Amino acid sequence: MWKELIYPCSGDLHTQQVWKPGRILKKHIIELLDMNVIRKIGHIEIVEIASPFLITWQDGKSRLCGDFRALNNYTKADRYPIPRIQHALDKLEKAKEITKMDCMKGFHQNRLKPNSMKLLRIICHMGIYEYIKRPFAIKNAPAHFQRMMNTIFQEEILEGWMIVYIDDIIIYSETWEDHV
Repeated sequence: MWKELIYPCSGDLHTQQVWKPGRILKKHIIELLDMNVIRKIGHIEIVEIASPFLITWQDGKSRLCGDFRALNNYTKADRYPIPRIQHALDKLEKAKEITKMDCMKGFHQNRLKPNSMKLLRIICHMGIYEYIKRPFAIKNAPAHFQRMMNTIFQEEILEGWMIVYIDDIIIYSETWEDHV
């Protein structure tokens, strides 16, 4: 667990329920359950809920995100700096060798604290689910992930051969020998 993900102010966190196509939604719910990203919660709890929705990527793939817009409106911002793309491009100007890596489902690798989990609940025709690990679409998730990655790779970044942009890592060098 990293830090508390959400620092809510006061306000109504409920959003309108919107039901999406069942087959695709079911596939995503099962996948997130199998990965221990979400867990089904009991039917006797009173919860503030948000509806799930699908974002379609350019290649036709979809992913499930909770509709946390209301929660984000009442969450204090974490102002940790996200690197500027132009700064990364400037560093790569002399590079002859470049390797790019992506942290597979990076946000879903980080456990949440219980105070954050209880606010990150989604509802669908299959029930109510609570995120155990960091979901997409949370206001402070990019800043928290960037801070974590910068802490883990601090030495490599300072040595000047690695760039970290949230869940993307670029290793660069002027020669193949330096690269490997």
